[in-house]
Order: sequence, then C-alpha cells, then structure tokens
Amino acid sequence: MSATFELQTPPSPAVELWRDFRRNRGAVIGLAIVALLVFIAVFADVIAPYSPSEQYRDAFLRAPSWQPQDGHRFLLGTDPVGRDILSRLIHGTRLDLLIGLVSVGLSMSVGVLLGLLSGFYRGMLEVFVMRLMDIMLALPSLLLAVAIVAILGPGLMNAMYAIAIVMLPHFVRLTRASVISELSKDYVQASRIAGAGPLRLMFNTVLPNCAAPLIVQGTLGFSSSILDAAALGFLGLGAQPPTPEWGSMLSSATEYIQSAWWVVTLPGLAILVSVLAFNLMGDGLRDALDPKLKR
Repeated sequence: MSATFELQTPPSPAVELWRDFRRNRGAVIGLAIVALLVFIAVFADVIAPYSPSEQYRDAFLRAPSWQPQDGHRFLLGTDPVGRDILSRLIHGTRLDLLIGLVSVGLSMSVGVLLGLLSGFYRGMLEVFVMRLMDIMLALPSLLLAVAIVAILGPGLMNAMYAIAIVMLPHFVRLTRASVISELSKDYVQASRIAGAGPLRLMFNTVLPNCAAPLIVQGTLGFSSSILDAAALGFLGLGAQPPTPEWGSMLSSATEYIQSAWWVVTLPGLAILVSVLAFNLMGDGLRDALDPKLKR
C-alpha cells in the first residue's frame, strides 16, 4: 500500500484577512455601507438630482414627497432657503469623506514619524514628544479643535488641520508602543547584524510589522473626524455656508426642529449611519488583524 500526501498551499494574506473579517456580520454590513458612501461621493454629480446650492424660491421648507410639485420632485424635501436636501446630503457625503481622508492622512503621516523617532531614539526626544502628546490628550478633543480653529480662522481647510492635530496623539502613542514591542524581537537584531541602517530598520523592517494596529486606528479615526467636522460645522467654525456639509446643515436648521423635522433629522441620520459604519468596519479589522482576537 502506498500513501499519498497532498500539500495544501496556505491561503494568501488577503484571503485569510477576508475570511477572518467576514465572520463578523456587523463588520461586513459596515463595509457595505462604507462602499456605498464612497460610491455616492465619487458619483455625486451624477446621482444628485439638483445642484446643492440652487435655491427654489417657491419651495421653502417643502416636506419630503414622492410626487412632483410645480415641476420639481424633492424626495427628501427642501431647507429654509429652498435647496434640495437630498442633493446637499449627497454632496455632503463627498465633503465629509474628504475631510476624513485628509485629516487621517495628515495625522497618520506625522504621528507615525514621531512615533518611530520616539521608539528608536529613547531619551530627551522621547520624553519631549510623549509629554507633549500627554498634554494634548489631557484637553477635551472638541475644545482643542475649537481653540486651533479660533487661532487659524474659520474654514474647511483649517478645520481639517485642527482635526488632524487632535488625532495626532493616538497615532504617536500607538506607533511608539508597537515599535518598542518590535525592537525586542529577533528579526530586528538579525537586520542590525546584517548591516541595516536606522532608516532601513525604521521603514523597511519595523514599520510594516506595525501596520495592522495603525490601519485599525486610521479606520476608527475616520468616524472621529466626521464627528469633529460636524461639530465644528455646527459651531460655525468648519465649512462655511453654502457649502453642503452635514454639520453646517444642522446648524442652519436648528430653529426649525419642531416645524420641519426633516431639515434636522436627515443630516443627523447621515452622520449617525456613516460613523456607525466606520466603527463597525474598524472593529472587524481589529478582530481580523489581531492574532489574539482570532477564534
């Protein structure tokens, strides 16, 4: 009798990640909603039925309706100055995702660099950077963002900078902790013995092995940036009218809460759904990328 042995090829990292990710049904739902939001943001000009800034003088605070009225059909109604809410929500999706992308990108790039330096060069540099991050974490995030925007001036770009600075300590501390953990492992010592320089050790050897927690933190940072952008817009410090941003839409409709529920409820639901989707997706990525959490 002859025994035959078949060698099974292990799945690729991407296939294994998707297999572990899809076990969490909430994460899959969050991923689907995020994909839908990205699709809406990319094709906002095609999907939106009207221009987000066009005003219809004969359609102030018109309630949501599926039936055409006066030659126009406002599926989600109009705001106090006669603009189509559906079109503004669609274009607001593009703007809020752009805010999240820019804020998280800036914060992650600077935070990873400072975390790498703090983890590799222990001493005065580490003490200075970490104590600065501790001071920033001691302040409420919204209060710190308001203070930064008050210094820089109201505006969309300044709001992005403020949100990026607020999220900076999380990336710095996470990167530093991951770097310190990786530096004690054998493969780093082997790279040093092989003659790898500091830059090669930082970016080619250690940083790729710290990517998993940073990806999760970046995903969760999207939801935080959307909330902070909405808060700054609500306070009048973020995107300025008539820019279709969800927070500014809420700010301009607070006096109509009782008389026109759709003006306040719909932007609030958009913020709620988007933040929830990113949080669910981030939780799923954390479970899939962390070996300790795999079942």
